[in-house]
Amino acid sequence: MVRSIAQRQRSAAQRSFAGDARETAFLLGGIGTGNVSLGSRGELRDWEIFNRPGKGVFLPNTFFAIWAGQEGRDPVAKVLESRLSPPYHRSHGYHPNTAAGLPRLHKSAMRGEYPLVRIDFEDEDLPVAVSLEAYTPLIPLNVDDSSIPGAYLTYRVTNPTSGSVDVTIAGSMINPVGGVKYDPFGNMALSNSGQNENVFRREEAFAGLFFGSGKFAPEDADYGNMSLIAVSPNITCKRAWLRGAWYDFLQEFWDDFKEDGRLTDLGYETPSEDGKTDTGTIGIYETLAPGETKTFDFILSWYFPNRLNGWNDHVRVREQGKELTRNYYAVKFDSSWSAASYLARNRFRLERDTKRFHEALFASSLPAFVLDALSANITVLRSTTCFRLQDGRFLGYEGCFDNAGCCEGNCTHVWNYAQTLAFLFPELEQNMRRTEFLEEVGEDGKMNFRAFGIFDNVWQMNGRPAPAAVDGQMGAVMRVYREWKLTGDDAFLRQLWPSVRKTLAFALIHWDTDGDLVLDGMQHNTYDIEFYGPNPLTGVFFLGALRAGEEMASYLGDEQIARTYASVFEQSAKRLDELLWNGEYYVQRLEDVNAYKYQHGLGCLSDQLLGQQLAHLYGLGYLLPEDKVKSAIRAVYKYNFRTDFGDHANCQRTYALNDEQGLLLCSWPNGGRPKLPFVYSDEVWTGIEYQVATHLIYEGFVEEGLAIVKAVRDRHDGYRRNPWNEVECGNHYARSMASWGLLVALSGFRFDMPRKTMSFDPVVSGDDYSFFWSTGRAWGTCSQRKNPDSGEYEFDVQVLYGDASGIAVRACGREIVLP
Repeated sequence: MVRSIAQRQRSAAQRSFAGDARETAFLLGGIGTGNVSLGSRGELRDWEIFNRPGKGVFLPNTFFAIWAGQEGRDPVAKVLESRLSPPYHRSHGYHPNTAAGLPRLHKSAMRGEYPLVRIDFEDEDLPVAVSLEAYTPLIPLNVDDSSIPGAYLTYRVTNPTSGSVDVTIAGSMINPVGGVKYDPFGNMALSNSGQNENVFRREEAFAGLFFGSGKFAPEDADYGNMSLIAVSPNITCKRAWLRGAWYDFLQEFWDDFKEDGRLTDLGYETPSEDGKTDTGTIGIYETLAPGETKTFDFILSWYFPNRLNGWNDHVRVREQGKELTRNYYAVKFDSSWSAASYLARNRFRLERDTKRFHEALFASSLPAFVLDALSANITVLRSTTCFRLQDGRFLGYEGCFDNAGCCEGNCTHVWNYAQTLAFLFPELEQNMRRTEFLEEVGEDGKMNFRAFGIFDNVWQMNGRPAPAAVDGQMGAVMRVYREWKLTGDDAFLRQLWPSVRKTLAFALIHWDTDGDLVLDGMQHNTYDIEFYGPNPLTGVFFLGALRAGEEMASYLGDEQIARTYASVFEQSAKRLDELLWNGEYYVQRLEDVNAYKYQHGLGCLSDQLLGQQLAHLYGLGYLLPEDKVKSAIRAVYKYNFRTDFGDHANCQRTYALNDEQGLLLCSWPNGGRPKLPFVYSDEVWTGIEYQVATHLIYEGFVEEGLAIVKAVRDRHDGYRRNPWNEVECGNHYARSMASWGLLVALSGFRFDMPRKTMSFDPVVSGDDYSFFWSTGRAWGTCSQRKNPDSGEYEFDVQVLYGDASGIAVRACGREIVLP
């Protein structure tokens, strides 16, 4: 049972972040659309909407401001952000296009429960209280409505005074079409801009500014537009700020706004000159009676449809004329205005379903830090790590540099760890499996662990075709099983089955050199090196793939191959256990560990049972003796979890340091450390921390698993690291999505959609609790409570989205069939 940490945290609210938590950045944007982040001061930052990562990308003159007028007092006008925090270290001070010199609110506090975020502002001068709520629709199983290039921004204003208060909230935005760069003084350098135009548009329920350009044709890489709309009949607008010299643009705007909260349009009817652009402002004005609260609703949207038809510049489609393709969202919308209009017209439904998901997840009876870990890493799906092409193909890097993708190709061994996408949007995981098995597997069964062939390229390492990755290839087989079990999609399974058989056959031909059914050849893996000899990482993955293969073959009536897989599994598992068990955990067996660089030998590898953890998640049972599995994962925690890194010597990349806590990838408690151990052994990766924590929970070491999770989230405290960006080899790293396994393990959730069954066996103690669940058919909650009269446990399953009719659900020793 979960005790101690979980019980202490169960009723705790999610943490908040003050305005000086500079690392805090909450992503807004849909799947495959790029995003803009909201900082803890309330500022819009990191504009990553231009088809490439953009950490630190700043749009000048882009902010919201509030004006409040109360009878008998001077009006107050301020930027709707809390004050900038030090250091202030710019060589020329803050440029006027940052608006840093304008008055701001005194304090702010952000609370993010992805996909929703709220910022509460405090200010002694304002006669009103103001907060901001923002989100982009996120609805599990509804990919299209979770892939909208835009966001809702709602300012909620309350008048606590005894008199009426006039209030205007205005959003200003630069027209960025053509790109925004800067000279050494901080002035905008707009050599690619020109003919930019800010057009005021009004529809029945809303009005706004459409930021476009006549310079670029629809097929140009730089073509695009943005919209900022206000959902209100009470609109004030300035289509373009003053086209003057020096700092006239900001002076004229601020003087105009602070005078009476209304905006004076300057009457420009021509587009901007070449090398220039314009800033526009749209505002909403209201009068608030004493005690009254009103909302000021804005929608921000973008449309930059044309992207590179490939990964980064060095991996693009070779055929001339096909260098560019379109984003999937460009198939659904023809402009940012149509996206904004869709958001405005469908707000009730989109908000209802998004908040229904949010409430179901955050009402779960789990520690606050676990819910934090689950929700925060959903951002990976909507970061620039992932993108989607016009044909619907879903693709992902491992992570991202600040300005480019990092480690391209749907990397199979990294995406092995990820669970979030499979449980929330399984059709996109199916899409990835089709790419892997139908386009990246050769006739010999070798799977390219990076998807380059889809762009007419060959994945190479050191000038030669890259080897197959054992963990990636075997894990992909297990993931086919997962996708099928989550969706019940028999057609999907039958489509991929011939290729699955080839990839399993490849394993014995190419990686088992001595015929004992244990892999021992050159085995490329997720540490970007090759293991040699029998080792637990690849050996257990092979067992997991065999077990999944047996289950799928039996279901499809392929009995002969099912019997073959079962026989190979039994022999391989027995031999692997004999070779690798050291009495406490599993090790790599080599006569001379230093004969090859970058091995782990007698070390206690945190990933030694990764394949077993996945087998638990997918319902495949134990792959090795249960008692030894429990001992081994307990040893991982015992030897690899550090409560302080002050004395840890790490000559590799550093992700945890000083007084932080975290899980090392490997340690050598019994000696035998190689002279040059595998290259990441002294590092700390959140994806591995989550998978080990999940496995500890499955084996009954719940408190130990939760201690690891808490350590991860404590490191991401908004000051040291961004709570919504777990970094490994890049921002928003895909491996971090291993966190979703925590929910599956803690709730004891089992799923089998082909046979229409689900079950729950939670490890959370108490007489009344609830969990979120999801499959490829539906999602909802399962709650359990103890009847005070009978003393027996009763459970209830709520379907909040989708169709779960006919599914038999078992919990508390009982079974019900959903209507």
